[in-house]
Amino acid sequence: MPAAAAVLPETPKYHVVSSFRPKPHPGMPGPYPGSVVSVKAEKSIDAATEKVDAAVVTEMVRRGMTALTGEAAARDAWRKLFSPSDVVGIKVNCSGAPGICSHPQVVAEIVSNLVAIDVRPTQIYIYERFKNQMDSVRYDRYVPEGVNIVAAENTRSQMTNYDPRTYVEVDFFGEEDTRSNLIRLVSERFTKIINVPNMKDHGAAGVTGCLKNIAYGDFSNVARSHRNEKTNTYSFIGTLAMVEPLRSITTLQVMDGLRGVWHGGPFSYTNKFRFYPKQMMFGTDPVAVDRLLLDVIDNKRKSEGANSVWDRSPGHVKAGSGYGDDPNIQRFIREPGHIEYCSKLGLGVYDRGKIKLKEIQL
Repeated sequence: MPAAAAVLPETPKYHVVSSFRPKPHPGMPGPYPGSVVSVKAEKSIDAATEKVDAAVVTEMVRRGMTALTGEAAARDAWRKLFSPSDVVGIKVNCSGAPGICSHPQVVAEIVSNLVAIDVRPTQIYIYERFKNQMDSVRYDRYVPEGVNIVAAENTRSQMTNYDPRTYVEVDFFGEEDTRSNLIRLVSERFTKIINVPNMKDHGAAGVTGCLKNIAYGDFSNVARSHRNEKTNTYSFIGTLAMVEPLRSITTLQVMDGLRGVWHGGPFSYTNKFRFYPKQMMFGTDPVAVDRLLLDVIDNKRKSEGANSVWDRSPGHVKAGSGYGDDPNIQRFIREPGHIEYCSKLGLGVYDRGKIKLKEIQL
């Protein structure tokens, strides 16, 4: 960790309410702690047109899953983590859609592999918080009939699809509503979750990868954690990710890095800060995957002459629209340390020297 990030934020007082007990072997970090498989394929996406080659994505997923599990056949790899009786939620990220999102070809390939091991389409749910963001992606055009495509909020601030009995209570800034509730499907329907984040910079968290997607993406009322230059992402992300049953049933991390965003994330209104890692990462350990993501985003920012995600200079924080044009302007004092914080909660391996990375080039 850079010296500038050594001063740790104060931890707010969290009150977690859940009737669910953790499983003996929770999904995060899962059966492969500290293990990540990276698959890169130059032909996976055309950077000029953003057209994705579905056949290449199929091979990327096959190679990634077999390398992660040690199985020779794709079906056996998926059977190591999922069974026909599972009800599987696929947590996509559509906050930057359509410019950046969990690509429908990637999601379709995940669905295809689940169906191949006899998980019925009706037992598969592609889900996200906001309907308007999901609608712009049109996942329905890529997956079999029967697959459920569900948003927690059909209109903003709709609460009927959140569980009133499972939540985190915390007062950050004296806000009126101090509660963040878990999506009902997670507590009432799913037996397993596949997390499909992107490779993105984030104005508050530093990066938004596995941990932020599964945490902020599964609870209501989370944007309240930012105000003025201050963000509470350092501890809030990990606190949310630890809530049961979310921690226990989140089973697989598939990071879609065909496209990425090196500044302005989680959004991507234009392609100005978009780039093309042409990469996917596979693991059960969200901390290990996100630790590698930190390097991808920070190295890209440095190559573009932008300041580091670790920069904590208040002088770089400016309100207004400049953030969207200048990569050296920050909206908040970023908190990429949230990833190491999550490791201290037991969610995975942060130490780069202890992460076992297998790299595959197609």
